[in-house]
Amino acid sequence: MKPGSKLDRRALVADVLRHRGDAAVIAGLGTPAWDCHAAGDSPLNFYFWGAMGGAAMLGLGVALARPDRRVLVVTGDAELLMGVGSLATIAAEAPANLAILVLDNEAFGETGRQRGLTREHADIAAMARGAGIRSAFTIGGDGARGPGGTGIDGLATALFSEAGPVVCVAKVALEDGPDSYPPRGGVLLRNRFRAALADD
Repeated sequence: MKPGSKLDRRALVADVLRHRGDAAVIAGLGTPAWDCHAAGDSPLNFYFWGAMGGAAMLGLGVALARPDRRVLVVTGDAELLMGVGSLATIAAEAPANLAILVLDNEAFGETGRQRGLTREHADIAAMARGAGIRSAFTIGGDGARGPGGTGIDGLATALFSEAGPVVCVAKVALEDGPDSYPPRGGVLLRNRFRAALADD
């Protein structure tokens, strides 16, 4: 994860999730969901199909309902920007157990790879800090900086151990990985996620 280079999205997600322990994972629609599924399906994964813009707020709800469990939201730049007001609500509620990993490929990947808003102007980490989230940083890409510590261990510590809320924007390459589709059934996903959260 050296500055100046964009990261391999799927490898990054797999490396991060190897450190998850019993964390609940909310995967935003599209490639974040495919990447989380490719890293290993789990009843503690909730995958979005549609409902663009809702991943961060669902993560907030789960974090508030289960303050004893770490919650990680894995989402894309366009998905987060559609619900960017969620950052202010998350800052106001300040759940210590919530982290958000934004996979920023600087494009609208699901609708034809049009040029994204973060390619030149929009800075999601700066927006998060402006909303009141103190621990918000960017890794990968020109001029980016990482959290305390280096490599995947430092990132995993920030996402799974640092007092939240934490927002990490990862500048990732715009690329395809092999298809890895999670279950599509909304009722199935809801019920197994709810049962997994209750089973401890």
